Amino acid sequence: MTLATPTLDTDRLRLRPFTVDDAGFLYAMHSSRHVMRYWDSPPWTERARAGRFVEMCRKMADEGTGVRVAVDRASDGAFVGWCCLVEWNPVYRSASLGYCLDEAMWGHGYATEAAHALLRWAFDTLDLNRVQAEADTRNAASARVLEKVGFVREGTLREDCVVDGEVSDSWVYGLIRRDWRPSAAPVPVPAPAPVPVR
Repeated sequence: MTLATPTLDTDRLRLRPFTVDDAGFLYAMHSSRHVMRYWDSPPWTERARAGRFVEMCRKMADEGTGVRVAVDRASDGAFVGWCCLVEWNPVYRSASLGYCLDEAMWGHGYATEAAHALLRWAFDTLDLNRVQAEADTRNAASARVLEKVGFVREGTLREDCVVDGEVSDSWVYGLIRRDWRPSAAPVPVPAPAPVPVR
């Protein structure tokens, strides 16, 4: 079963499928040590990683295991980052949420807005019952994003990652359907066919 990667509009953002034109933005973001400091993988050091990332997004949708969308600012088309729902299990009606934003886009509420839009699409389209997410326990900003969209901290995975050579803990968050509040943020509306902005 394939998943059609959605295009969604919110008040300030457009969520859309990736294209090869996004490779430069992806490399700039993922090669930043500051952006990647809480990730369980090191910053990118080769530009070819960006092309493989775009292809992996396409393959994930083709295989029906999840979707990853690029996030642009609606006002000027600036690349904000990405948001994803992966590990979709139609039997358990579950998936995992993730996101990554360019450092220049931090602190504006874009991660919360993008996550809410993708969650609304997913609960409506994939009939999810549970979404899970994880955050490094030192990443307070990411924890706030998850809590703003309704996730509940359920526990701690002790020393489950090695980040830049340092062992770290992760918080586990869960959002279940009966706790989901789709009206808590602007309602994303399906957009017409995407028009290239670059």
